[in-house]
Amino acid sequence: MSGATVGLAALTATSTGASSGGIAGLWEQLTTPQPAPDQAAVLVVGAVVLVALAVPAIWHLLRHGLTIVHEAAHAGVAVLVGRRLSGIRVHSDTSGLTVSRGRPRGPGMVATVAAGYPGPAVLGLAAAWLLSRGYALGVLWLLLVVVVLVLLQIRNWYGLWAVLVSGAVLVVVTVWAPAQVQGLVAAGLTWFFLLGAPRAVVEMQTQRRRVRRRGGRDESDAGLLAGLTHVPAVVWTAVFLIACGVTLVIGGGWLLAAWAH
Repeated sequence: MSGATVGLAALTATSTGASSGGIAGLWEQLTTPQPAPDQAAVLVVGAVVLVALAVPAIWHLLRHGLTIVHEAAHAGVAVLVGRRLSGIRVHSDTSGLTVSRGRPRGPGMVATVAAGYPGPAVLGLAAAWLLSRGYALGVLWLLLVVVVLVLLQIRNWYGLWAVLVSGAVLVVVTVWAPAQVQGLVAAGLTWFFLLGAPRAVVEMQTQRRRVRRRGGRDESDAGLLAGLTHVPAVVWTAVFLIACGVTLVIGGGWLLAAWAH
């Protein structure tokens, strides 16, 4: 595993920017708008992503990427509110766990728990904003930064494998793919986060109902927030779904408006 980690680091270090003049060349590429796919291509990519999310087997595979970003959101907010990050785990059933140390209650803990489900949606919104201005390469590098930061905190073997595979795919596209392919991949990943975020919230609510029917304990983010705030879990689920829906509308609008011609 350590060899794979070194390999990913080496690939990242020898990126397109590095090969064209180091940091200055990379910055020039990141700040230079790229040719964007036409609106029809963006719509087709979005439709493909939507179909993929509706197929259980494909959704289960792709869900790992969403979990990585979900846990990264928990971790990022935990650090921002002054908690001490202990590690991140990603499991084969697509669940994840971010452990941080600090006060067990209070606004900081609430913010940390609440950040997970909106996290992919916010990332998708940021990616849509970048894409609407032609910065497809910037989107790919943004995702690479997220993956590397998660890699530094991963604490289980399956999670390490999932993060390394995700990072390797991103490196291949970022370093060797033509600009047009980079644009399409960036658009696909943006649609994935925008559309996958509400899909994950619906899945969480379905699992909560299943747990309640069996008389089990609700350990979902919504259930944890209910315990922390005394606001019903269903309200938190609705908040997550609304937040994800708003980012989908705004982000999707940016993508389609920018590439309307």
